[in-house]
Parts: sequence; structure tokens; C-alpha cells
Amino acid sequence: MRLSHAAEYKDPETYNHIVRVGLFARLMAEKMGFEKELCDSIMLAAPMHDVGKIGIPDAILLKKGRLNDWEWEIMKKHTIIGYEILKDSSSELLQMAAIVALDHHEKWDGTGYPNGKKGEDISIWGRMTAIADVFDALLSKRPYKDPWPLEKVIDHMTGLKEKQFDPQLIDVFFDNLDEVMRIREQYRDEE
Repeated sequence: MRLSHAAEYKDPETYNHIVRVGLFARLMAEKMGFEKELCDSIMLAAPMHDVGKIGIPDAILLKKGRLNDWEWEIMKKHTIIGYEILKDSSSELLQMAAIVALDHHEKWDGTGYPNGKKGEDISIWGRMTAIADVFDALLSKRPYKDPWPLEKVIDHMTGLKEKQFDPQLIDVFFDNLDEVMRIREQYRDEE
């Protein structure tokens, strides 16, 4: 959590966002029947998904408008930077977090980054974190956007089933929407 919190100093996302991402990922892992230890590990690893943003220049990371093509290529490197920061630890938790950092922008259909992984070649932890992160980000206010209504988020994300998101995991996530929304309410952003 300290590593995730350090990245927050450069990124406009809130501390509660990273907590929610971890709790959403743990909920999916629980519903998929993973052992408690793995569920707890993904809860702690998922919040480190954007730790690599520490290495992104502020002019790009904090830009209010759309990124140009060159800036977007730089921004995409946060996945590799995060992986490089975390990968050599002897801690199994930090090794899981390294994989999460690397895989959380890969897409089910192979059109994601940084490696264009497809389907189950993407780690289960990266797939869970992707769903948790996108869901929470779309519902949240950011310097560059207003929050989306819940119905729009659900329609958008279910429309990306088998494109961006693992079809089984997206179903598990939305089948447990009441629990997801309880987590969001419990850890809501401060005004």
C-alpha cells in the first residue's frame, strides 16, 4: 500500500481508488473460488498496477487534454516501468504486483499493451485488475472527465466483453454488483 500511495503523489487518482481496485479484485478472486491467501494477495497487489506512473513525466501524466500520439506512447510505458520496479523482489506478493503492473492494459482480443497478449495468455491477476480499475475510473471524477452514470459504465464495459475484458470475469464482476457498490460506498472519495 505504501508503494501504491507513493505513486499517488504523481497521479491524480485518489487513495480510495487504489483501495477499491484491490477490494474489487479480491471479490472477483473469491467468487472464482481462489484460496483465501491468493484472494488477499491480489487485494494487495492490484493497487500497485500504476506504480510505474512514477516514471512518466508530469507534463504528460498531468496533462488536462488528450494526449498526442507521442505522449500516448510514453504513457503506455508505465506498465513496463512498474514491472521493472517490482519484478526482482524475493516477495511473492511483489512478483504478483509486477505481473499486474505489466498486464493490466492488455486486452482479451490481443489489442492491448505493452505486449499484445491475448485471452488467457494475460495473467488472471492482470485481467481482474483491468476490470476493477476501468470500472472504478469510469465512475470517478478525474481532472480530464466527469464521472459516468452507473448504467453507462455497465453498458460500456459489457459491450467490451471478449474484446477488452475476460468474458467470465466480467460476468462474475457484474453478477456481484451489489457487493461492488457496497465497497464503492464504504470507500468513497472525499469531496
